[in-house]
Amino acid sequence: MAALAKLPPLVVSWEVDALRERLAAAQRGEQFLLQGGDCAESFAECESDRIAKQLKVILQLSLVLLHGLKRPVVRVARMAGQYAKPRSADTETREGVTLPCYRGDTVNRPEFTVEARTPDPNLLLRGYSRSALTLNFVRALIDGGFADLHHPEYWDMRFLHDSPLRGAYMEIVDSIRESLQFFEAMSGRPVNEARLVDFYVSHEGLHLHNEQAQTRYIPRSQAWYNLSTHMPWIGLRTAQLDGAHVEYFRGIANPIGVKVGAAMDDDWIQRLVETLNPDDRAGRLTLIHRFGAKDIEKSLPRLIKAVKATGRSVLWVCDPMHGNTESTATGVKTRRLENIQQELALAFEVHDAHGSQLGGVHLELTGEDVTECTGGARGLSDTDLARAYRSQVDPRLNYEQALELGMMIADRSKKARAL
Repeated sequence: MAALAKLPPLVVSWEVDALRERLAAAQRGEQFLLQGGDCAESFAECESDRIAKQLKVILQLSLVLLHGLKRPVVRVARMAGQYAKPRSADTETREGVTLPCYRGDTVNRPEFTVEARTPDPNLLLRGYSRSALTLNFVRALIDGGFADLHHPEYWDMRFLHDSPLRGAYMEIVDSIRESLQFFEAMSGRPVNEARLVDFYVSHEGLHLHNEQAQTRYIPRSQAWYNLSTHMPWIGLRTAQLDGAHVEYFRGIANPIGVKVGAAMDDDWIQRLVETLNPDDRAGRLTLIHRFGAKDIEKSLPRLIKAVKATGRSVLWVCDPMHGNTESTATGVKTRRLENIQQELALAFEVHDAHGSQLGGVHLELTGEDVTECTGGARGLSDTDLARAYRSQVDPRLNYEQALELGMMIADRSKKARAL
């Protein structure tokens, strides 16, 4: 840990502050948070092509949302640090042999051997290196014009040539390009903001020793910042009021997220809000709710009312992934796109009905052609999962399913404005 603490921070405090201001705007309904990426990163997949694909799908999805919602999109990737994962069990048994669970590449290794499953602190340094390499490449791509809205067609992936979504996506691309050209022709100056985008990263702050090593005191702000990421979050399993994670998170100045669900009673969520944002600072606290399509209508209204009773404001975000996880007849973990879509649609409806506002979405997705979730434009079924199931932990939306979900959000917004 001492070696890790001596290394330069991965992000800087003014980037963290800028993100908090944008999340404050999302609380006011002026922007929309898109938080997405891998369920868990691995060291082996720290490759330029894969990172570029991940950046592309987030940019494409944000473009669809920008066009449909008519407001800026805050792009926050689950990237450059999502190397540790909580597990529901401490051990795993295969053919009568029991070993510790694989908990992510910064803790141990996935191979089912005693050596691989033994925690290795040196992996924390490898995780730092992979995070730094990822961030450096993403920043270089963005600074080089990779995200230029004048040429969103360059983000195109090969799948769009044959995809049922190609026509709808290209209409969005053409509309935005024509709008930019019209403005620049009328004003006689370029829209510089369209050439670069703000791009932030996030991960679950699960491994507290790792988070602490990159926590620095910033005299300018007279506050402590976690500079391993812009927006760390607390998982549902570690959100206990008397737990170490809540204690750590209440002391940092970053905007933070907390996963919340049906298991939380009113007192629990109210005390979390009061503990983590005692000064009611705008943009400070994001509550990421995860229920499942079957439970959201029953459980979400209670949490909205409980938070309102505290008198404090939060940014509400929907995670429609985790509550809809299921297993096939052969034991393969998957998620159905129709259930993900239903939970997200219901989230908008419940917030509207209770005088609240859904300000973002939190997705596990990838820029690759995986088959981990079923459904979508190509009608993936359980029998398709074996073709390209690559996740080591949870199933992710592939690029096509992610865009389909984004278009659903955009269409909903267009219909709401037409009423």
